Amino acid sequence: MTIASAALLLFIILDPLGNIPVFLSLLRGLPPKRQRIVLARELLIALGVLMVFLWGGKYALELMHLRQESVSIAGGIVLFLIGIRMIFPPPEGLMGEIPDGEPFIVPMAIPLVAGPSGMAAVMLMGSNDPARLGDWSLALLIAWGATAAILFCATILYKLLGRRALIAIERLMGMLLVAISVQMILDGLGAYLPGPP
Repeated sequence: MTIASAALLLFIILDPLGNIPVFLSLLRGLPPKRQRIVLARELLIALGVLMVFLWGGKYALELMHLRQESVSIAGGIVLFLIGIRMIFPPPEGLMGEIPDGEPFIVPMAIPLVAGPSGMAAVMLMGSNDPARLGDWSLALLIAWGATAAILFCATILYKLLGRRALIAIERLMGMLLVAISVQMILDGLGAYLPGPP
């Protein structure tokens, strides 16, 4: 996997376009200057969490005696479920009920930006090829930077594209996520099951 393809995968998982309506509703009650401060804080927390999972994932797997194949299959299942929810969102929205007040860590940083699928994906990247942790960090920074840029322009994008276009894009991203998740599951099963004699 190249840096560009890893960055694209992480960008799809972070789903900034799908998060625009949720972020706008969470920040609606705050003054514009405070909105930018809260958004920057939450994005930095999410980046920190993802970096910890990227760099410490291999050791966590060793500590729990988990094989890479099981993480690949579990990550694929989580990605699959999130992709399905992106395509067919429940009535209360992708993340369910949203608490009132200024968001702190939950739900903006975790799980909207640094969700279980993102954590599983970076953990898998770091444990599959630990020699390329620098490359994976760069890919994560690229995906995070693109996500941050989109979320900082959320109001403009929402006015420009409209709710229908954002929903269509989110569903397209969900389809891509489902395809990626199926590939992760197949890779995990292929590595676990013995090949033909």
